[in-house]
Amino acid sequence: MAELNTLARPYAKAVFQQAMADKDLAGWETQIAILSAVCQSENVTKIIASPSITSQQQSNMLVEVCGDVLSEKGRNFVTVLAENKRLRLLPQIQQLFADLKANQERTVDVEISTAFTLGEDIQQKLDDALSKKLERDIRVSTVVDKNLLGGILVRAGDIVIDGSVRGRLAKLAESMKL
Repeated sequence: MAELNTLARPYAKAVFQQAMADKDLAGWETQIAILSAVCQSENVTKIIASPSITSQQQSNMLVEVCGDVLSEKGRNFVTVLAENKRLRLLPQIQQLFADLKANQERTVDVEISTAFTLGEDIQQKLDDALSKKLERDIRVSTVVDKNLLGGILVRAGDIVIDGSVRGRLAKLAESMKL
């Protein structure tokens, strides 16, 4: 997976720079999301993997399937990906683009796992504290995980804050082994 991200990164950066120049991050995000979804369908995956279908045919098919959703620059992007045999990277390009967009907009998606449903006041305090700690606007989704004994588990991008009882017990056990 890391190898695919390495291959996808220059394309994601290029399309992000184009989106910034166009002042249309949301429009480009939509185009890439649709392209990614189409490329993940079983029939399209077979076409992309087929050595008997030229890159021009792959590009034309993908542009035709997406229809009016793609701008002229979006169609050109598909052509470049097809010529370089990189259409299969569209899911990774989509994820990297979303990360770049979130970084630009100074937002982050946060998932909070708890053993029980949080009260509105506690949820608001937690949102405020996380927003201040991460120095970003946050979009919170909460999940009730009955496997947690208590406490919370916070995931924000590559940051994990384990305040669960199970996590604390694991840290205690680890420290006792030393």
